[in-house]
Amino acid sequence: MAGLGLILASILVLANKRLFVYEDPRIDDVEELLPAANCGACGSPGCRPFAEGLIDGTFEPSQCTVNAKESIQNIANYLGVDAGEANKRVARVACAGGNHVALIRASYKGLNSCRGAALVSGGGKGCVWGCLGMGDCGAVCDFDAITMDDYGLPIVDEEKCTACGNCVDICPKDLFELHSIEHQLFVACKNLEKGKETETECEVVCTACERCVVDSPEELITTSNNLAVINYEKNSLASPIAVNRCPTGAIVWFDNKGGYRTGKAGKKIIRKEPLPIG
Repeated sequence: MAGLGLILASILVLANKRLFVYEDPRIDDVEELLPAANCGACGSPGCRPFAEGLIDGTFEPSQCTVNAKESIQNIANYLGVDAGEANKRVARVACAGGNHVALIRASYKGLNSCRGAALVSGGGKGCVWGCLGMGDCGAVCDFDAITMDDYGLPIVDEEKCTACGNCVDICPKDLFELHSIEHQLFVACKNLEKGKETETECEVVCTACERCVVDSPEELITTSNNLAVINYEKNSLASPIAVNRCPTGAIVWFDNKGGYRTGKAGKKIIRKEPLPIG
């Protein structure tokens, strides 16, 4: 028995030497300087793979949008690399049709979930592309960056948002998009029907009137499927001029403080109460 034990122990020692995989000890050190959010906003599936990517040069420390600036710089100092300059991205919502401007055609009673409501005839909203307002997006946000306003619309706190993409995945209407904060021009609508009649369902709908197209540099804004579309490859040409004549305020201009404004010609909404159902 003693001899057999010695043989087996020898085999294990030999196997350990032959099968040993070296792992850079710096990975553990760097991982400790990360927030352990495992949100995927950096482009890797979690903090551990991100730490590995930092070691081999695949990523830059600043690509972790959740981490504090001090921690990012500490990682850069530890590895002897430049922290980099990440282009901050945030989630934006392509709908401004709260219950005070958009009609609810049917009263939904069931699971308090946008995904659940969407399975029942689309959720009951007159605009089939509109936000259902039950807050699935806020529930899945690990950073408390999304709250629901008084009219059932999600509000994104750009300071807290890390562009993790959870809201993009959960929304049954595909209303969330991840954008660079440099993308200040944005179409806050997904309606695909054309004409003034679409305003009977929502007062802030895009009607494909093409005034924004006329007022913008060539090919910055076009229309596709009756909806204004911004070509962000030409983002350097964007300006607030494009929103000025939008009659419904469907196209907006984000300022550098997380808020946005509509144009002077946009409809002024003074109603504070929800519209009646039906």
